[in-house]
Amino acid sequence: MKKALTCTTVGLSLLARRGNAAGEMQVTIDLTKTAEPISRYIYGQFIEHLGRCIYGGMWAEMLEDRKFYYPVTGEAPAWDMYKPGTGSWKGDGHPYELLMRSPWMVIGDKTTISMVTDDAYVGDHTPRISLAGNDKPRGLFQERLGLVEGKEYTGRIVLAGSSQAAPVEVSLVWGGGANDRDTVIIDEIQANYTKTSISFTANQSTDNGRLEIVSRGKGHLEVGTVSLMPADNLFGWRSDTVALVKELDAPVYRWPGGNFVSGYDWKDGLGDPDRRPPRKNPAWKGIEHNDVGLHEFLALCREINTEAFIAVNTGLGGAEAAAEEIEYVNGAPETRMGKLRAKNGRSEPWGVKWWAIGNEMYGKWQLGHIPLEDYVKKHNKVVDAMRKVDPSFKPIAVGAKGRWSEHMLTTCSDHMDLISEHIYWQDRDNVVSHVNQAVSKIREIAAAHRGYRQKIKSLTGKDIKIALDEWNYWYGPNEYGELGTRYFLQDGLGIAVGLHEFFRNSDMYFMANYAQTVNVIGAIKTTKTQAEFETTGLVLKLYRERFGEIPVQVSGKNSPLDISAALSSDHKVLTVGIVNPTGRDQALPLKLNGGTITGAGQKWTLTGANRWSHNAPGKIRQVDIVTADVPEATGSINVVPLSVTLYEYMLR
Repeated sequence: MKKALTCTTVGLSLLARRGNAAGEMQVTIDLTKTAEPISRYIYGQFIEHLGRCIYGGMWAEMLEDRKFYYPVTGEAPAWDMYKPGTGSWKGDGHPYELLMRSPWMVIGDKTTISMVTDDAYVGDHTPRISLAGNDKPRGLFQERLGLVEGKEYTGRIVLAGSSQAAPVEVSLVWGGGANDRDTVIIDEIQANYTKTSISFTANQSTDNGRLEIVSRGKGHLEVGTVSLMPADNLFGWRSDTVALVKELDAPVYRWPGGNFVSGYDWKDGLGDPDRRPPRKNPAWKGIEHNDVGLHEFLALCREINTEAFIAVNTGLGGAEAAAEEIEYVNGAPETRMGKLRAKNGRSEPWGVKWWAIGNEMYGKWQLGHIPLEDYVKKHNKVVDAMRKVDPSFKPIAVGAKGRWSEHMLTTCSDHMDLISEHIYWQDRDNVVSHVNQAVSKIREIAAAHRGYRQKIKSLTGKDIKIALDEWNYWYGPNEYGELGTRYFLQDGLGIAVGLHEFFRNSDMYFMANYAQTVNVIGAIKTTKTQAEFETTGLVLKLYRERFGEIPVQVSGKNSPLDISAALSSDHKVLTVGIVNPTGRDQALPLKLNGGTITGAGQKWTLTGANRWSHNAPGKIRQVDIVTADVPEATGSINVVPLSVTLYEYMLR
């Protein structure tokens, strides 16, 4: 894909004077030496049913345990998040694990609440409230809801019981005063469960709002389920979080796991959301509400204009379930599963192309783990069953550098389009070594797979590239729920050099999925009412928006800087990314080989005060992207300490 430029100029050199005994660096960028174009799928994302990634992060539902998975006892809930190593839970009041206790509290005597199993509305049981009949209020409430002044909230409640239980008052409460509430009156209660819409407007902002369900009548009242969301939700997704997700503009999203998928029954996520069974999360802490299933995920993909990448269960699941799932998603309306899809509100198939055949099945921690020699047979059986339904789908196999990937490629190369790898890094003592972990690990995997191509005969004539469908830093305390680690400026620098290494190995990496998008080791963090980019999210956004498509050769001595360059697809624009992980300015005289810069350019700089600079929802950013014009690249340019700088120049 090379294009000879007609102009001639002096050879490019980036000269970095470091101001120490190491002397000058010499870097050459040659526009005539190009590599395979960068796949747009390198900028993919990953969301899993884990912690506050979906529930409590992306999904707009405000109530915990809205289907009463836990029995309502009146005992105080363990609202706070887990504090590793202590056995206790500590955090910001948005729980992901309730220590086997309900978040619902009792209004009135605790003994008035019982859990009935006969004719339970959803799940194993439904709370029944025995009413006093003496005008004393009895019922349930849940607190610690985040409310914003002037904002509208909508939802629904499913009730059954004695006719004398009416009227029932459902109130959104934001303060202690008699008028600090908005109330919906339900005038009629039927013996059969009946769904009623509710809506409120909050007149005050608070992080300790409350939803109350109260009756002063006689007999009994069953609460089947309740839902409450901001009225501006998008098909059930949080509008503020989705707005940032749209800015990321990731071309593909992997879902629903992760370890979660190895114990997940995808059919639990179909049909009326209020009737979907709540489950214990099979791989992680907390409850799987099953409010988000295939329909909700694919509605999100449509809303953010991305492709879906669906993982099937090859742990506790098998070929039959996988074949049914792909038929449900991609089958014609007249197929058996297509008819079920139409019954659930979607007549036309979605046409999902990318499918992960399991997750990390090499690990003994994975539900349904079996030896490699047995798993390769299972993999092929699952792919064969799915191909009978949709011959055009693209399977992505489970890989792990070493014996597992080698055997998968040897035995299953006819049953995969890509092979998955996962890598994570932790903290290091200094920023340079912290950042360079990404380079070495990504390079190691690419080198291993180049080696497999040389020695595995079944790969002859095939181009099975890598899908690094989980990659990120992973360290530090869980500040945003389970695995909700905060990221710092040093991590943003590391993600940038990770992208650079993908570009340098564009012949081997076809897809990468940053793990994960929201809260759980996420590029975006949320509170109950606000969302914000992490440093890592800003880097991903910047490169997705601005970096070129055709890598050009960068050679010479550039340590400790990391430099990558690329042309636009029409060869008219040059972008140069420079990561400076040091605490010093770096002077970079710029010259060009194989092209001519037409004049002034533009740069985008991401930096902060120190390696620990970070962003948080609702607070002024400590790290942000600053845009500036730059003069024509003649003479020295300056790269500030602890920064990612992206330069863009027009060529002729």
